[in-house]
Amino acid sequence: MLLTLAWRNIWRNKRRTFITIASVAFAVFFAVFMQSIQKGAWDHMLDNVVNFYYGYAQVQQSDYWEEQSLDRALPYTADLQAELEAVPGVGGMAPRLESFALAAGEGQTHGVLVIGASPEAENELTQLKDRLVDGAYWDNNNNGALIADGVAERLEVAIGDTVVLLSQGYRGVNAAGKYAVTGLLHFGSPELNKRMVYLPLAQAEQFFGAEGLATSVALDIESKEEVPAVLAALESTIDTTELAVKGWEEMIPDLVEAKELDAAGNNLVLIILYLIITFGIFGTILMMTRERSYEFGVLIGIGMHRWQLSLIVWMEIVLLGLLGAIVGMLISFPLVYYFAVNPIDLSVMGEEAVQTYEKFGMEPILPAVVEPGIFITQAILVFFITSLVALYPWLKIRRLQPISAMREA
Repeated sequence: MLLTLAWRNIWRNKRRTFITIASVAFAVFFAVFMQSIQKGAWDHMLDNVVNFYYGYAQVQQSDYWEEQSLDRALPYTADLQAELEAVPGVGGMAPRLESFALAAGEGQTHGVLVIGASPEAENELTQLKDRLVDGAYWDNNNNGALIADGVAERLEVAIGDTVVLLSQGYRGVNAAGKYAVTGLLHFGSPELNKRMVYLPLAQAEQFFGAEGLATSVALDIESKEEVPAVLAALESTIDTTELAVKGWEEMIPDLVEAKELDAAGNNLVLIILYLIITFGIFGTILMMTRERSYEFGVLIGIGMHRWQLSLIVWMEIVLLGLLGAIVGMLISFPLVYYFAVNPIDLSVMGEEAVQTYEKFGMEPILPAVVEPGIFITQAILVFFITSLVALYPWLKIRRLQPISAMREA
């Protein structure tokens, strides 16, 4: 009964109702779109940087992260592999032997990161084979080098050409080798695209003189939400005096800080937006309360309880807010879905925009993400705001004197 009265009351002044609904719908539309783009962009960036190289967690020698040297590589044994595989949440692992080297092509040289990887394990973890844009993945002979197309462009080499690698190996031995280019890779992160060179793990061990060693073991964890639990399980399982477990947030702190800074700026904009809408709704409530003083006085005078009248007015205000939230979500969903399928390409803005995004290690595209949580959050915020501003008419009704209210009308 009270809900029916509240529903009828909000349509007594259709113009005011439509204006209020439109203002709330605009705020929700803008908030949903902005949060969808922001989360989509960062998820895409994490996929580029984390899933395609670092992994969500790695096991290393305890002192390797402070000084990333081949001399601090860990023995990768069958016992260690079995120990890691027994940890709940670890779906697989990819041992790596990596160090920097000078690569030489057709008259050009370029500093690169040489990564020795197990062909099957690396592809299982990072889908390295899907990164191929030319050539072929390692065959049964596991020969040749896979290089990023940015490196190939710098060295001016193509499929079938030879690259020469010069570096310092394990315990200071000289490392030198010639490898045929069998495939070109393309990474979503421009930073990775400019420096990655992959060798089969066995060849990398020979190149660096580090047989049976690995600088890190990247772990296959299904989602970043499971990472804290898996890290805790690993730390209670392995010998932490010899080995260390690193999560992606610890390995890429700059990325975490940039994400937090961006989220803070986004939240500030949302706070300002919702403050404006709050004052807009509050202005509507002020007018409504003033215009209906006589009505409130009559209803209280004929015996309606004040709590019933306050509840009706609260329902009216919440209904207005929720209707606006629903309209905003319905309008925003098609646009969010469109940009989830067709990401915004910022390369059309020029080379400066591309370089700005490269500094953060990501492609200059902004994909949206369609997540129910983003939409539901806006409805909860609107409900909270409307419930808060509804305190004003509640206080007015609580103090209302029926005779005075009818005389002032």
